[in-house]
Amino acid sequence: MNMVRTRFAPSPTGYMHIGNLRTALYCFLFARHHGGKFVLRIEDTDQNRFVEGATEVIYETLKTARLVHDEGPDIGGNFGPYVQSQRKEIYMQYAQKLIESGHAYYCFCQKGENEGDEFGGYNRHCRNLSKEEVQANLAAGKPYVIRQKMPLDGTTTFVDELYGAITVENSSLDDQILIKSDGLPTYNFANVVDDHLMEITHILRGKEYISSTPKYQLLYEAFGWTAPKTAHLSTIMGQNEDGTISKLSKRHGAVSFAQLVEDGYLPQAIINYVALLGWSPKQEREIFSLEELAQLFDIEGLNKTNAIFDYKKLAWMNGEYIKALSPEDFAEKSFKYAQNMPEFIKEKWAYVATLLQSRVNVLSEVEDKLKFLWNYGDFDLNLLINKKNKTTLESGAECITAALEYLEKIQDWSVENINAAISAYAAEKEVKIGFVMWPLRIGVTGEVVTPGGCGEMMFILGKTETLARLQKTLARFQNQ
Repeated sequence: MNMVRTRFAPSPTGYMHIGNLRTALYCFLFARHHGGKFVLRIEDTDQNRFVEGATEVIYETLKTARLVHDEGPDIGGNFGPYVQSQRKEIYMQYAQKLIESGHAYYCFCQKGENEGDEFGGYNRHCRNLSKEEVQANLAAGKPYVIRQKMPLDGTTTFVDELYGAITVENSSLDDQILIKSDGLPTYNFANVVDDHLMEITHILRGKEYISSTPKYQLLYEAFGWTAPKTAHLSTIMGQNEDGTISKLSKRHGAVSFAQLVEDGYLPQAIINYVALLGWSPKQEREIFSLEELAQLFDIEGLNKTNAIFDYKKLAWMNGEYIKALSPEDFAEKSFKYAQNMPEFIKEKWAYVATLLQSRVNVLSEVEDKLKFLWNYGDFDLNLLINKKNKTTLESGAECITAALEYLEKIQDWSVENINAAISAYAAEKEVKIGFVMWPLRIGVTGEVVTPGGCGEMMFILGKTETLARLQKTLARFQNQ
């Protein structure tokens, strides 16, 4: 087999959809698995959809996802230029060849003219113009497009690596436009010419392109070229609120790679999860590094059935990646999500992060886990009652009153010293530690569940705030 060459050819429309990311990932993995080349090509022939700065988003996404391309607009290669709008003359040259061989023709009809129900909306009015008529129209400067001249009968067959041989009736194919009136090619023409000239051996793309592939096959045959091997990928779906399934879109949540990263998912977790959306490594485990995915990836593992994007599953997987981070790395990554928190928390972030790392699945959850530390209010005093620890309102108030004396004496406000003081009080009273810790933790946080114990919460709050909250709790109890 010749060296494998795959390509990712996104349009610069502003962001990288999960479906695009999966295509890029599979092309990258297939190339790496076979020791081949992964090519980046920018498909910008549709200038109406072009978004300023979108090409940079593509570069940044591939870099963040570690999908390193071997050739592309930013790094060059032997088959450039790698931006379609810079290859305009090349496409015109090949379109002219098709006209000469009788596989394409000039069409001078204006938009809306000569449209009907047949042949994709165009009635092939210009298909059989004489050479003289064509030359007269060109000499008069009449605007034109160049259309592919489809066979009127027979069938066209192409072989998909996943679905096998697919045959269509030629009579169902429209005379699609190859070169638009602005001189730029349509995607359907440019991708065929570019894939041949860039020596692409394998194409992986969404199955929405299956209906266009017979037209591509006819173009390859018209030029006398061998078509690359092609595999069409299943569609990624999202679950609607009513339980039904539809194509993944913004109503299902974040659907761009950048937004998922912004929301607190780690790039390597996203890539791991997306790799399994439509492909199976045929192993029990689900956590794979990019290098492991490249070793395992093959076309045989692709699924025909549509994949469903499950945010809960992604969150679980992300949590596994978060747990695997070093404490320093987690503290650094999570600190971005602490920017709206009070200074007393940010100052102790290295410590706070150690409490959170095993308790969050998504980095953006850190604020929710800590809100009670600054949103402290008049909680329900009945929370002081706990059957397991055998605490009552009265015993809780008594514990808080007595423990305050121990806490006030602490000079060095550390978790160790706080816990030692509370333990000393429990030992003196000959009660279990939970009997004391429960009302103290409720008193300073007003929460039943906290990311850490009583001593940890008091340390984060600081001595002054801790004592003030306990005194406030006592005052409320006495007033009640």
